[in-house]
Amino acid sequence: MIIDFHSHILPGIDDGSRDAAMTEKMLAASAAQGVEIMAATPHFYADANTVERFLRKRAEAVEKIRDLAAERGIGVIAGAEVAFFDGISRAADVSKLTLGGSRLLLVEMPFRQWGRREVEETERLLAHGFQVIIAHMERYTGLQSDKGPWRAVLELPVLVQLNAECFLSFSTRGKNLRLLKRGEAHLLGSDCHNVTGRPQDLAEGRAVIAKRLGEERLEEIDRLGERLIRRGGAEIL
Repeated sequence: MIIDFHSHILPGIDDGSRDAAMTEKMLAASAAQGVEIMAATPHFYADANTVERFLRKRAEAVEKIRDLAAERGIGVIAGAEVAFFDGISRAADVSKLTLGGSRLLLVEMPFRQWGRREVEETERLLAHGFQVIIAHMERYTGLQSDKGPWRAVLELPVLVQLNAECFLSFSTRGKNLRLLKRGEAHLLGSDCHNVTGRPQDLAEGRAVIAKRLGEERLEEIDRLGERLIRRGGAEIL
């Protein structure tokens, strides 16, 4: 089962799809690439939004695309891309931002040098029973002049999601293929925002992985994704 663990297909809620018409095109592109389930993960920023308001807007956006997704044969899991903030592990409502009501929590880490704070907050989220998924890990590595905290997070029982885009550039392909080969990255996402500048490119990234690491590695990624969704009880719309 091909699962896109990171997308911005919900219309009018963040910097992703602007309306249902664009979402329809994004869903069509995803279906053409064999995607069967998409995690709809609009940005959530604790300093700019409340969980209650976010959930209300997300529910409205989901209703606008429910039939469109069904027509394309794509299951949608409502979630969020939760931007890291101080105290995230103590926020009472963070459980409402998981993927489909499961314990899977997609976290966007800070775009700066990580320190002990990032490690400790991640540790506490795990201790509270969340399965933390680090969103687009490839975007942080170049910012870590001190690789210690980054390595400390990787050594925790987190899941690491990579954007398909990172396999399409010669400058980023090798290091991220190595993460997959070593088992330090686990899930894939398109992080698609529209149909032009940031389109659905999961199939292209998967093709590179299959060529460089073999179809078996790709199948392992797919099996893990399906197991997480099924066993975690994530609601698929």
